Amino acid sequence: MRGLAAGAYLLLGCLSLTAASGAETTGQELAETASRGLVGAPAPKLLLTTIDGQNIDLGALYGKQAVYLKFWATWCVPCRQQMPHLEHTFDTAGPDLAVIAIDVGFGDSLDAVRTLRQQIGLSMPIVFDRDGQLGAAFNLRVTPQHIVIGRDGRIQYIGHLADERLDAALVAARRPWNEPEQSRGAGARAVTAAAHFGVGDSLPAQSAALLGGQSFEFQRAHEHRPTVFVFLSPWCESYLATTRPDVSSSCRIAREQMTALADDGRARWLGIASGLWAKREDLVKYQQKYQVTVPLTLDASGTLFREFRVNDVPTIIIADSHGKIVQRVEPSDAHSLKKALAALM
Repeated sequence: MRGLAAGAYLLLGCLSLTAASGAETTGQELAETASRGLVGAPAPKLLLTTIDGQNIDLGALYGKQAVYLKFWATWCVPCRQQMPHLEHTFDTAGPDLAVIAIDVGFGDSLDAVRTLRQQIGLSMPIVFDRDGQLGAAFNLRVTPQHIVIGRDGRIQYIGHLADERLDAALVAARRPWNEPEQSRGAGARAVTAAAHFGVGDSLPAQSAALLGGQSFEFQRAHEHRPTVFVFLSPWCESYLATTRPDVSSSCRIAREQMTALADDGRARWLGIASGLWAKREDLVKYQQKYQVTVPLTLDASGTLFREFRVNDVPTIIIADSHGKIVQRVEPSDAHSLKKALAALM
């Protein structure tokens, strides 16, 4: 089966980040959270482009084929463990099921995706969700996240495990559907691009809810200090310590600099945590474990990450005392945060 063990496609047990990061959130819990309001709803009509340049019109498939979307990432251990199941499903799909793998784009690259595809022999279409819009359309909360869309164009199942529930959903989704063609996908949600803010733009006039219940206003009248947004993940330092030690190290460096530099009060700080593989409780534990004193917010929907076009952590956005974004510090430059701030003081 193209480099994958044929007998190993069924993954049993409950996968989570617990062993690697100490978090107690399970993937299935996060997938169930993602399913609320989506299961039973019309699936969005989206035009996908694979990493090989192939266009896939999901809306054109509804009414003809069931659709199985798997959101995954190259750094995700359970994603790799479940790849034999995905490949087996693709190999045996037949004409009534479309199977598409979607890399979430978070902390990943096209090169990493192509390398993994070659290493383990993946043959299904692969899409790279560079701007996070596909994840937004399906309430992405975890990797892997399985989306099963029936031939009627409605979402039938969202899960995390490659188990009997997923297999049953894939069977049920293929059942014939006899509604008139004009009703297919009726009411499907359109996915609109988020507003984008980059260097040269002003911070948006919005706010974020903090862990303590307060509100952090991005724009504050009569505020004469720079504003610093640190985009982070509460599991970056621990979960990636062995698989991506350079990224883990950058997350640690950014956290340490953030904590040290925030003490003098010369800038406004906000730590913005990704909602991928994280709930509020996980961010609280991160705050307590590392004694983080700057305000923290959980970007559960990923809106802020998309608005500021952040795909990797740690990414730092710096605005001057007038609220104008003047610098973006990428993960590889985490050491330069102190120097970047000093230029504004």
